[in-house]
Amino acid sequence: MQVDKITLQDIGLFDNAENIGLASHLNFCKSNGGKFQLDHYLYHPLDGIEKITNRQEALRVFIINMKQLEAMKITNGTCLVIEKFFETSFKTIPNQTSLPSAFWYIFWNKADYSLLKYSVEHLVIFIQSLMQFISQFENENNNPVIQKLVAQIKKLVTNSEISFLLDQQKITNVQDILSIAHFFYYHYKSNTKILLNHFYELDALYSLSKAHVNYNFNFPNWIEDTKPYLEVTQAVHPLVNNAVGNNLTLSPQKNFLFLTGANMAGKSTFIKTIGIVVYLSHIGMGAPASKITLTTMDGLITNLNIADNVTKGESYFYNEVQRIKNTVLKINNGKKNCVLIDELFKGTNIIDAMKCSTKVITGLQKLNTSIFILSTHLYEISDKLTQHKNIQFSYFETIVQDKELQFKYQLTPGISQDRIGYLILEREGVVDLLDAL
Repeated sequence: MQVDKITLQDIGLFDNAENIGLASHLNFCKSNGGKFQLDHYLYHPLDGIEKITNRQEALRVFIINMKQLEAMKITNGTCLVIEKFFETSFKTIPNQTSLPSAFWYIFWNKADYSLLKYSVEHLVIFIQSLMQFISQFENENNNPVIQKLVAQIKKLVTNSEISFLLDQQKITNVQDILSIAHFFYYHYKSNTKILLNHFYELDALYSLSKAHVNYNFNFPNWIEDTKPYLEVTQAVHPLVNNAVGNNLTLSPQKNFLFLTGANMAGKSTFIKTIGIVVYLSHIGMGAPASKITLTTMDGLITNLNIADNVTKGESYFYNEVQRIKNTVLKINNGKKNCVLIDELFKGTNIIDAMKCSTKVITGLQKLNTSIFILSTHLYEISDKLTQHKNIQFSYFETIVQDKELQFKYQLTPGISQDRIGYLILEREGVVDLLDAL
């Protein structure tokens, strides 16, 4: 599935100057390298049901065996010590030396030996943990992701020089410490670095599994079709406390949602929620809904957060137009796209916005190869759109009672005509301040 940087920003996946992104909340990695691999996964959604379901099944296995994975003793400190070990220039490390020679080496190279001893302790923990991983998961022959990872690790740790480490508790013999350090430093450096990368991959998969459990995600069900389909039940934004779940179905027959509602009613959060559900599903992990059924999408395109560009002399409205133009160019290719648009044409007057919005919606609804969600305050244009049978109309209700606002956050069939802007101005005391000037 293709996405661009704007879409990743719009759905709030990664950190920015103002907010911590969803990716940081999904990070349960034990290592910096695992976090780097996790970001790689999150930056690169998968294409094709087979790749997606293979990763889903791997995560299912990890979820079942979560306690064993959490018991692994490899920490970020372990990885950092091993990396530092290979980056350090030591005096020549002896191998198979006599006890007097070993103590002589320690006497003349106290700092080196101290680091060697500490590094060997972590190397033993690292190798033992990987061997335990193999013994626990090598029978998962039906999953290509785990099978490949096990095979890659097993190939490198099945070595007579290090296999004896499996039964070692703590190595205190100075001769053994020097011999092990010698072997890894001079003969197993590249292989150990490869093993670190394999662990980082394992760590990233563990993080996705842990996030799945922590946020009560559910794996999507995939269907194959040449036309896009999306059905979600009780979809919620994973970072909203006590979020209200909502249902939505977008099909080839009803592929366009015209969404209305007052300010703060929940439109933007809902649109981002759908974007997150679609995106995380294509990562191969679970997503925040009790049930998800969808086809693979070729692209996820958003028009949620537009800004003006002072340095280029570009107005807010101009950038809105350019983003819509780029959207039309991208989706006019016969491929399956999920298009999310929030508050179209806020950068111009209401008459102009109504005319432009009507034209855009009328044009976009012609494409049954994509699904669309578009939110707007311009409920007045809905009358002209009801003739298009593939457009469904829903809104988020706001109840006003004694100038108090109650937001339902529940998607409801129909069109909202709520106008609460002036009421909010009153509630916040702005009207009184102005009157007192």
